[in-house]
Amino acid sequence: MNPCAIPCVPDDPGDGRWMSQHECNVRETKEREPDVLFIGDSIIHHLSQRPIWADLFEPLHCLNFGIPGDTTQNVLWRLHHGEIDNINPKVVVVLVGTNNTTQKSEPEDIADALVEIVQTIRARLPDSYIVLIELLPRGEYPNSLRERNSEVNFLIRKKVSGLERLETISLSKGLVDSNGRISQHDMPDYLHLSEGGYRKAFTPLHELITQLLYNEQEKDLTPSE
Repeated sequence: MNPCAIPCVPDDPGDGRWMSQHECNVRETKEREPDVLFIGDSIIHHLSQRPIWADLFEPLHCLNFGIPGDTTQNVLWRLHHGEIDNINPKVVVVLVGTNNTTQKSEPEDIADALVEIVQTIRARLPDSYIVLIELLPRGEYPNSLRERNSEVNFLIRKKVSGLERLETISLSKGLVDSNGRISQHDMPDYLHLSEGGYRKAFTPLHELITQLLYNEQEKDLTPSE
């Protein structure tokens, strides 16, 4: 059995913060009617605390259900326990998996778990577009965990190819220079994004979401260098 696809809650260090965040998310689904739902790990969570969120994403009526530290199995648990039961967003954006690579999970298992996440969302929200963000690079220079993330991305593109109302998008190109180096200006800890890093990486995502919401003509969504 794939350990990355077994819904579960993370170990509680003793303060109950994770469950409190989940319960807050469930309450929000009963109080708001978002057009766009973001769900994932700390990279999604921190997005809501950056100026780019207010500038680009709040006007699109977005909810942010990112929880720091989440793995694919944690997101699956949340999806099965109320976080998409009371809403009907037009677009669901997913980014999760890099914490699985931290745990040395196999890329194939992570990719299969992402497929399970897609299928779970699709079963509950059949009319929503799903945008699956490929895992971002990590570490200042090329390394084994970055390679694992790249392998997950390769596998997931193959596994979801041809699925209707689903888009995959890479937000990595502008973050890595020709020598394979990530700038500390974009990723201060070489994992999480600065405001500038979010602007560089997530502006193309905003363009894609806008197209899906308003049926704009497609254009090149590749991040600029």
